Order: sequence, then structure tokens, then C-alpha cells
Amino acid sequence: MATSKSSRTGPSSSTVKKSSSSSSLKGKDQQKPKAAKSAIGAPSQLNQSSRKGKKAWRKHVDIGEVEETLEEMRAEERVTGTTVGKMKDSELFQIDTKGDEHVRKTLPRFSTSQLTSTKILSQRSAVPAVFSRVTAASSSTGKRKAGLSREEKERLMRIAKKPRKGPFNSILDPSEYAAGSGVVELSQAVKQSGTYDPWAGNEDAEEELKDGLETVVKKPVKAPSTSRTRDLIEVPAIIEPHQGTSYNPPVEAHQELLVKAVSVEEKRLKDAEKLAELKAKMESARLTQEDDGEVALAAAGMTVQDVQEGDEAAGDKNESSAQQSSVKRVSERKTKAQRNKAARALAEKRALAEKAARKRLLASINNVKLLRKSTMEQMTAKEKAREMKRLALAEKLKKQGLAGKKLGKHKVPEGQIDVQLGEDLTESLRGLKPEGSLFRDRFQSLQQRALVEPRAPVLPKKRTRKIVEYEKHAWKRFE
Repeated sequence: MATSKSSRTGPSSSTVKKSSSSSSLKGKDQQKPKAAKSAIGAPSQLNQSSRKGKKAWRKHVDIGEVEETLEEMRAEERVTGTTVGKMKDSELFQIDTKGDEHVRKTLPRFSTSQLTSTKILSQRSAVPAVFSRVTAASSSTGKRKAGLSREEKERLMRIAKKPRKGPFNSILDPSEYAAGSGVVELSQAVKQSGTYDPWAGNEDAEEELKDGLETVVKKPVKAPSTSRTRDLIEVPAIIEPHQGTSYNPPVEAHQELLVKAVSVEEKRLKDAEKLAELKAKMESARLTQEDDGEVALAAAGMTVQDVQEGDEAAGDKNESSAQQSSVKRVSERKTKAQRNKAARALAEKRALAEKAARKRLLASINNVKLLRKSTMEQMTAKEKAREMKRLALAEKLKKQGLAGKKLGKHKVPEGQIDVQLGEDLTESLRGLKPEGSLFRDRFQSLQQRALVEPRAPVLPKKRTRKIVEYEKHAWKRFE
């Protein structure tokens, strides 16, 4: 039984060993050769086509270019100690202000013969050019006939009235050159060219008026002799902006411009608050008396205190006492002696007043020089203050123009301060946010320089009344 078992199991084990050995050989034959490593050292897995999942992607991704770049950066660090991108311009470049004397000596000197245009013009053919006129060189006899002079030729062409060429090979008008042998003179328009000014006024030329038209024809308006406002203004058309408006301004300039913008905004808010208070007072005065259907006791805006019972009783007593006093105060007619006494008292009072005034006048005579001096000093101080004020206004007009002044109904606007906050500033022009408007700046500049009158923007108004549509009687009958 044992032998039979071994005989049974023997072949099977041998077959298994053979199959396993054959499969191992087959696997060795089918196994792909390993990919060669790259020059940098990282394994190259470009032959692998399967990239299923993150693991396969991480394993088989090609990082050759990244490794080359990193290796170049390492090579730069070995040579220079750091990468070229981190080095400053002063470490990479230098400004050569002297130059190399050796190179300067070896360079060829400038010559017009080396120019391309000169080389092209110098290229001439050895074949003679085609000629049409008889010259001494082309004639068989070697002698040149005596030709006509330019003046004689022009005279003959004028006689024949043949077309002649002017400047730039233009054909002259036959009406411009005269018949015969006479020389054509310059026209009157050519002689007076450059002397006429189309913008000059005819002040000296007095137009002769016919009899009876003196009162009909209007006299020309003469310009005033005073200087114009626009001639006094020296504001440039384009003002140099403040340093704080830059996209990368200095800290001091930016803070200065911020303080200026804050002061302007505070002034505007104060004016708005004053206007709001005034409007509130007007509104409270208008709403003092409510419309409750009762008769108004006072005018609009006045407050009337409520009358109580005790006050009413006191008021009645006061009215009764006032009536009694009015009855008792009825004055009797003065006698003649009383009127004379009152007239004498009034005359004496006036005489005393005149005497006191005369006394003061006599006392001030001694101080005439002092009074004159003080008066002159006051007048001089007032004149000086007036002149300083005029000069200050002229200087302001000269530097700032008409900014902030009211002309007619409207006020000339002042230029807005375009400034950005610290968090809005950018370090490059790519992230810069535009501020202001060029059209608004140009229009305000024209107004400030008295070239354009100040105007308010005219906005379209909404229609207050509704359009009523009517249907005609003829259209009501539908057939």
C-alpha cells in the first residue's frame, strides 16, 4: 500500500515541480527589464502606461524636468552660495563708466564710406547711360552747338503759349503768364501775403456812413480797459500731483495728504450739520401748531403758554386795575403859566448842552495836531490792511485761480483730493485701483482758469403730470 501511495503521489509532485519551474521561467522571460535611471539619479518610469489611482500616479509620474531645475539651482548654490534669483542687481551687474581702452583702440573709426547708402550710390555700371540730348561727348564732330539760354527759351514758350512746368513738375495755368515776351510779375495776392491778420480788429478803419444812417447803425462795442481775470491767473493746465497720490508713496507725503483730506471732510461735515440744524429749527417752527381743528392763537412759529385758572383770575384783576388807572390818568389841560414854565426849562436845558459842547470844542483845539496824527494813522492802517487784502486775493487768484469762488449762480468747484488709504495701497501697477476722473479734472481746470463758466449738471427731470389717453368716439364703434 505504501508503494502504491508513493507511486501515486510521485508523478503528481514531479508535475507540480515542473509546472512551478516552468512558470518561474516563463515569468522571468516575460518580466520587463528595469528602466534605466536618469542622469540626475531619479528613476525613469516613462514606460509604465498604467496610472490608476493616486499611488500609481505618484509612482509613475515623470519628474525629470523638476529634478533638472532643482539640480541647476543646487549647482548655482555651490558656485555662488545662493541662487541667482535671490541676488541683488548690484551683485550681478556693474555700471562701467570708464570703458575699455583696448577695445576702443581696436574699433574701426567711423567713415561715411562704410554706410549702406554710400555703398549703394557708389555702385555704378560701366555701361554708359542712354542719352537723348546732343552733347560734346555724344556728337560725332565733338563740338556742341550753342544752345538757347533759359530766359530765351521761356520767352519763346510764352510766345507759343505752350504749357510750361513749374515747381514740383506742375503745369502752370496759361492765364498766369502773359502773352509776348514780357516777364510775368507777381500777383497782388502774393505781394500782400503774410500781412493780413484775420483775427485783428478794424479799429483804425472808420466806415463811412450815408446820410441818415448814423442812428441806425450800431456802434461797435469797445472792450474795457481793465485787465481780464484769465490774464491774471498763472495756474498751469496740468498741475503736478502730490507725492501722496502715488501707488507707492513716501510715508510722510501720504500722511500729509491724508491729514489734508480729513480736514476737508471735517469742514464739509460741519457745514452739513449746521444746515441740518437750521432745517430742523425751521421744521419745528412749522410744526409748532398742530392742525387740530382749533383756531390758531398766534402766528406760525410762536409758542403760547397755557392759561390756568389762577392766572385767569390774576389777569382779570390786572385788567380791572389797569382800567381804573386809565380812568384816573386822564390829564387836564395845562394853563398858560405851566406851558411857559416848561418852555423856559427846555430852553435852559438846550443852552446848557450847547455850552458843554462849545467847551469841549475849545478844549480840543489844543489837541488838533494829535487828532490829525491819530486820524492819519488810522487811515494809513486801514489803507494798508486794504492793500494787503487786495494783494492776498491777487496772489490767491494767481496761484489757485477761481477755485472756491462764486460766480453768478454757481460756485467754481475745488479740486477733489484723490488719496487711498493704507490698506488700499498696492506695491505694483497691476493691482492699482483708479481714483478720480480725468474728464472731471480737465473740466474743473478749465473752470478754475476762467476759460469756462461754472455750470451745474443738468439732469433730466421726471414727468410730474401723467399722460391721459383719450379714446375717440370713432374708435369706439367696432364693426
